[in-house]
Amino acid sequence: MATINVYECYYKASLVVNGDERQGALVMLISTSEEGQIRYEAAVTFFPHRNDEDYAISYDAYFSKVLYEAKGRRSKKREAALLQELQQHIDEIADNAGGKIFWNSPLREARVC
Repeated sequence: MATINVYECYYKASLVVNGDERQGALVMLISTSEEGQIRYEAAVTFFPHRNDEDYAISYDAYFSKVLYEAKGRRSKKREAALLQELQQHIDEIADNAGGKIFWNSPLREARVC
């Protein structure tokens, strides 16, 4: 199995989980390929981010949604289309969890593979 974060970026965010306020979020587009199958999922994990140096990811606030799954392999064209829709999907995931991503406040530069 090969799993790659096609896109990942840290943003300011807001969510309370288990009584702990989360002020950061790692947003990802994840590609997983195995035995001729490809799957893409939008994922977000909220973390405390108590100061500018705090990037300790806590996995009790991880949410994801499968966007595409079929026979095949990675496709730059498909990934570009999924990246265009990523913010919308992440907003839906965050809303369902009771959280919010502040898209205009990235904590680091985005990384795209």
